[in-house]
Amino acid sequence: MSTASGKKRIGILTGGGDCPGLNAVIRGVAKASMRKFNMEVVGIEDAFAGLVQRKVIDLTWERASGILTQGGTILGTTNRANPFAWPVDEDNPEQTEDRSDQVVNYIHELGLNTLVCIGGDGTQTIAHKLSQKGIHVVGVPKTIDNDIEGTDITFGFDSAVSTATEAIDKIHSTAMSHHRVMVVELMGRYAGWLALHAGIAGGGDAILIPEIPYDIEAVCSLAVERSKRGRRFSIIVVAEGARPQGGQPVILRIVKSSPDPIRLGGIGQKIAHDIEEKTGIESRVTVLGHLQRGGTPTAYDRVLATRFGVKAAELCYDGVSGVMVALRGTEIISVPLADVSEQNRLVSPDHPLIEAAHGVDVCLGI
Repeated sequence: MSTASGKKRIGILTGGGDCPGLNAVIRGVAKASMRKFNMEVVGIEDAFAGLVQRKVIDLTWERASGILTQGGTILGTTNRANPFAWPVDEDNPEQTEDRSDQVVNYIHELGLNTLVCIGGDGTQTIAHKLSQKGIHVVGVPKTIDNDIEGTDITFGFDSAVSTATEAIDKIHSTAMSHHRVMVVELMGRYAGWLALHAGIAGGGDAILIPEIPYDIEAVCSLAVERSKRGRRFSIIVVAEGARPQGGQPVILRIVKSSPDPIRLGGIGQKIAHDIEEKTGIESRVTVLGHLQRGGTPTAYDRVLATRFGVKAAELCYDGVSGVMVALRGTEIISVPLADVSEQNRLVSPDHPLIEAAHGVDVCLGI
């Protein structure tokens, strides 16, 4: 398929939660497509919703310029736009219908040779389903959680780690001044990558992640022993999906209209309450929340996002479909979307960072 001009045409969308580096990928895909491969580029607004609601823009060179350092996404995004389960009644979000055939027809109407889907596991799962319906798709892995299978790292992760580490650094001074236990709750869903990296980088005394259910007695013992040694404060870094041994993650709320309806949150409050009740040490909580997803991307994420974007453009030009770009070691490769869809990459108990944490006497809740 090609346009009247004889050029190939591709579409780009950003799906799921935002994160630093999205615009850098958009820029990389668009500029490489236009300059290196002489392709036309269409921007899909608000993730897959743009394909249902027919909201697109011509992604010109000018629109793709000057956005490398910007956080967020110029195309807009949402995590409530699954064309395979599209809500048909605002008052009853559980009532959905399959609009995927409508999306397929619109993609053909736009004359798109390939659709580039920039997003996390949910976005890549939808992309894989569209691929199974005959649409040429190339995925780009995005998430601050770093939990996408098939790639060593996702763009957005390094920026979030930097934000979280800076926050932990600032928490230290107030914790020392007031002789408190300070609990810092980070995002990450069911993966502990963000808490583990930021916790080590920020000098956390305890790091609690979903993959290693914690024993609250071990955490309390840490705080008491530090106090006895004259270290009258402790920093506890906890992932939002962390859970006690034999228990479940704390659910903040349920969003029925979302493809991933469970919203985690509140584990920090629970841990602080338990520590204060069991030890008598004053405990406070800081929940970073969406601060971790905002702001300008780090230099590392700008470079990674650019490399991902250029590789995605190359795959589009070569007619490769049903794959996601990925980082393996220092190389940018492609992996089948079938190997990525509905998968999560979690921290293994024998990961080198776990060993490093043990080596510097960080409590992991066990």
